[in-house]
Amino acid sequence: MGTPALKQVFIESLRRARAKGEFELIARVVMPEHIHLMVRPMHGVEWAPIAAGLKTSVGKRILNRWQKTRAPILSRLRDQRGDLHFWQPGGGFDRNVRDDAELEKEIRFIHRNPVERELVEKPTDWEWSSAKFWTARHERYRDIRTWSQSRDQPEGWDGWWRKEAGLACDWPPGDWRAWAMWPAFE
Repeated sequence: MGTPALKQVFIESLRRARAKGEFELIARVVMPEHIHLMVRPMHGVEWAPIAAGLKTSVGKRILNRWQKTRAPILSRLRDQRGDLHFWQPGGGFDRNVRDDAELEKEIRFIHRNPVERELVEKPTDWEWSSAKFWTARHERYRDIRTWSQSRDQPEGWDGWWRKEAGLACDWPPGDWRAWAMWPAFE
């Protein structure tokens, strides 16, 4: 995912997969050679087939383009049988998050990944992350006292963020007010 075009292919595929309504997207970051996603599959839905479909969609689209342009990288992506593989073998690293403290830690890790790699100075500087979205949402809700007293999630929250904040994310599970008041990642 080293180029902006490759990252955008992944983001668009993630957007289409999310639109099917099988999972909530909590946080994301697309790094040059790997991806971190924090997702919450809907009740009764398994993540593995969704992830496999997402990876297949992205891999086929990129490999087809590279084959048409005869990209030099193709020779490095063939296995012993000569088959092309965009993704590394294996299913990735999946695990369950058990409580809000662990979820907060993992979201912070995801968003700070580009900073730790010294790709940017602040999480919100990385274009291929949900950090801008989280920060914009946090700024939008933190000072609205009537909402902090309400138990109802604000209506229509999905339309207020700046377009440059990228693909929207869902509220994490639990009381949305706690996440609206969360101090972000800096």
